[in-house]
Amino acid sequence: MPPDPLSISCGRHGSRVSAVVCSHHVTDQGPVGWIENSDDPADMQAWCAACEEVFKEQGALTEEFRRFNQAVLVCDLCYIGLKSRHSLRDP
Repeated sequence: MPPDPLSISCGRHGSRVSAVVCSHHVTDQGPVGWIENSDDPADMQAWCAACEEVFKEQGALTEEFRRFNQAVLVCDLCYIGLKSRHSLRDP
């Protein structure tokens, strides 16, 4: 049986299931890319294209990668909104 998801108190949506995104998804306005890090829909984790490049260069979740990524907890509804804003569309 999978563990219960971690809850977070979101200022906009109230008590919700938590998700993790890179800081660039929260601070950057324009689309920065959206790379989901899990095939499990209940495990919401994503980072941007720049984080993906640093991850590939580092080859692992190194301290340098963590400093660049600066992971942020958001609620599941904010995650969906950020995904919509930052997913790069094919021309």
